[in-house]
Amino acid sequence: MSAAPLPVRVHEIEQQLTATLHPTHLEVLDESAAHAGHSGANAEGFGSHFRVRIACPAFAGKSRVACHRLVYDAMQKFIDQGLHALAIEIV
Repeated sequence: MSAAPLPVRVHEIEQQLTATLHPTHLEVLDESAAHAGHSGANAEGFGSHFRVRIACPAFAGKSRVACHRLVYDAMQKFIDQGLHALAIEIV
């Protein structure tokens, strides 16, 4: 039996997105507490549901779907660690 996934922290997401996409604007909000008791929520009450507001030069000329793919690609290690929900706002 494997251990429960560790909650992800805001600063980890900020570091990963900054290193990967070099955003000109970045906000990472942990909205996990609002999802307590829902599917995918963890017992800690943080680290499972996030909202990312991001702008970066890599998005220039790309569709919203392509921009979201870039963010999801950058976030894959956290998804693999148990991140349950990610809302992305391209600003």
